[in-house]
Amino acid sequence: LAMLILLVPVFFCIEPRVFAQEEQVEQTEQLETTAQTKEGEASDGEYIRGQVIEILEDRNTELSESEASAFTITRQMVKVKILEGEHKGEIFDAEFSLNQGMNDNYKSNRLQVEDPVMLLFEEDESGKIEAVYVADFARDKYIWGLVAFFVVILLLVGGMKGLKAIVSLGLTILAVVKIMLPAILKGWDPVLISVGICVGIIIISMLLLNGFNQKTLAAVLGTSGGVIVAGIVALVFSQVARLSGLGEEETQMLMYIPQNISFNFRGLLFSGILISTMGATMDVGMSIASAMNEIKAHNPLIKPFQLIKAGMNVGRDVIGTMTDTLILAYAGSSLPMMLLFMAYETPLDQIMNWDVIASEILRALAGSIGIIVAVPLTAIAIVALDGIEKNRKKYEGI
Repeated sequence: LAMLILLVPVFFCIEPRVFAQEEQVEQTEQLETTAQTKEGEASDGEYIRGQVIEILEDRNTELSESEASAFTITRQMVKVKILEGEHKGEIFDAEFSLNQGMNDNYKSNRLQVEDPVMLLFEEDESGKIEAVYVADFARDKYIWGLVAFFVVILLLVGGMKGLKAIVSLGLTILAVVKIMLPAILKGWDPVLISVGICVGIIIISMLLLNGFNQKTLAAVLGTSGGVIVAGIVALVFSQVARLSGLGEEETQMLMYIPQNISFNFRGLLFSGILISTMGATMDVGMSIASAMNEIKAHNPLIKPFQLIKAGMNVGRDVIGTMTDTLILAYAGSSLPMMLLFMAYETPLDQIMNWDVIASEILRALAGSIGIIVAVPLTAIAIVALDGIEKNRKKYEGI
C-alpha cells in the first residue's frame, strides 16, 4: 500500500524532466528572458476584444526535414475588427501563429471567419495603431456560460443548501484573491497568512452551511487540525529533504516580477498544500461530525468510547475514497506527463530525487495525511464537546 501511494503521485502528478541536463539549464536561463519579454509586451501593447472577418493567408512551415520529428507552425494572416475601446469598429490585418507539433490534431484551432479573438496591438506616440496580433481565442463567454450552468444545477439539486454553498464558494474565492494573494505579494509570510486564511475559510464555510452547533464546532476543530498537521508535515519534510520550492517554472518566474519581492518559496509550497488540502479535509470532518451527531441523537446513552469507535469506523470508510480523490485530482490532469515518463523510460530513483517530483509527492502525501488525521480529531472533538455540554447542563441544574 505504501508503495502504491508513493508511485501514484510519482507517475501521475509530477512534471516530467525527461530532457537532457543541458536542456534543463538552458530552459532555466530562458526564464528571465521570457519574463522580461512578457513585461515588455504588457508595457508596449494592449489586449482588446475583436472578431475575425476574413482569412487572408493560411500556411504551414515545417521546421524539420525529418518526417519522424517534423514540427509544424501554422501562420495565418487575417482581417480583424476591433469590438471595443477607442478603436472600436476599425479593421486591421493581423497575424496568428499556432504550434501544431508533429501531427495535425490542431485543425479545429485554426482561426475561422466570425471567431471571437483577443488582440494585442501596439500604438505609436500619437495613438495610431502600428501592429496587431491575434493573441488567442476569446473563451471567456464560454467559461461564464459553464459557471452559470454550474450555479443553476447546484441550485436545482441543492436548494437552499446549494445557495449557501455558492455564497461560501464566493467568500472563499474572495479571501484567496483579495486577502491572501495581495498579502503575499506585499511580502507577508505565506505560512502565517495561509494558516489564518484557511482557518477563517473553514470557520465561515462551516457556520454558513450548517449553523452554529456542536456538530459544526467539532467539524471546524477536526478540519483545522487536519489542515495544520498537513502544513506541519510539509514544512518539516521540505526542510529535511532540502526542497527549494522552485521546482515549477511558474514559481521560478516569481523571481522576476516587477514588485521585486524576496519570496519564501518553501512557504509558498506550504500555502499551496494547505489550500489544496482544505476542501477534502472539510468534507471528511463534516461527514464524521454529522454521522456521530446522528448516532448520539438516536442513542443518547451511548458511552464516549463507543461513540469514538463508531466515528472511527465511519472515518475508515471515508478515508479511502477521500485520499483517492486527492490523488486522482492530480492524476486527472497529468496523463501526458505519465506518458512522457513511460516513453523516455526514466529510472525511478532518478525521478524521485528531482526537486519538483519530491515537491509533488509531498503535496499529495501531506494532503492525505491531513485527511487521515482529521478523522480522530473530529471524533475526539465531538465527544469532548458533548462532555462539556453535559457538565454545563448538570451545573445549571444544580
